Amino acid sequence: MKFVQFYRKSDADKTIRAGLWLENGDVFPFAGGLTMKQLIVQSAEPGGLERAVAAAEDRLPAEDIVLAAPIHDPEKMIFVGLNYIDHAAESKMDVPKVPVLFPKYANSIVGPEADVIIPEEVRECDYEVELAVIIGKTAKRVAREEAMDYVFGYTVVNDVSARDLQLNEGQWTRGKAIDTFAPMGPCIVTKDDIADPHRLDLSLTLNGKTMQSANTRDLIFDIPYLISFLSRTITLVPGDVISTGTPPGVGLGRIPPVWLNDGDVTEAYVEGIGKLRNRYVKET
Repeated sequence: MKFVQFYRKSDADKTIRAGLWLENGDVFPFAGGLTMKQLIVQSAEPGGLERAVAAAEDRLPAEDIVLAAPIHDPEKMIFVGLNYIDHAAESKMDVPKVPVLFPKYANSIVGPEADVIIPEEVRECDYEVELAVIIGKTAKRVAREEAMDYVFGYTVVNDVSARDLQLNEGQWTRGKAIDTFAPMGPCIVTKDDIADPHRLDLSLTLNGKTMQSANTRDLIFDIPYLISFLSRTITLVPGDVISTGTPPGVGLGRIPPVWLNDGDVTEAYVEGIGKLRNRYVKET
């Protein structure tokens, strides 16, 4: 199943709700105004997800809604850096022996078709398509063999990065966790609809030109390892996001480098989930 968050075009308050997403773009909203995080919490209960789907309200046509980020309020977003060998090479960094981690926060989240705002001081803005994992139930000291039991589903994330801040300040957070720098969507696909998350094509185009094209089979640290590794010391809770890293082809690694500019458009794609389109606007 594919779930989205949305608001109705007629809703002046733009109240965010979750719903079941159909292939034609129509949505069946969940009763009671459930948000995605509330749905994920409910799904941890036996039969919780099935009850929500069974109680969904009448269908809303695609032309009446605006898609939002599929989850807007995770407790944690943990991003994995340098998780493809060729991306580590193009970044001129060593292949990590343990996962390289950094946070983003809810201020960075925007949905499909939303603008990404490049701050005035940023000159080297980059794109990164990633498969993200959505945690479905509380995970603490989880064995690798059991880790996939804690997955609710998957989505697409574009880990937009200000390279000039990230690589020149001795830490990554200020250059990564910028407002609007975590576009996400268009939906969350439940894990039962993805036969093998480690066999998914992913790609990113910039103004229609393919810049990244790879497959998640090339991840250095796979999803069970990441969940087990993180849960040793960080309790993962429903709705937490783990973004698994980007493949090669980023602007930083090109000769000459390719930086995002005002008016540029990226489309980040992961097989089985969909396409995430965003436009970039330079702050003045």
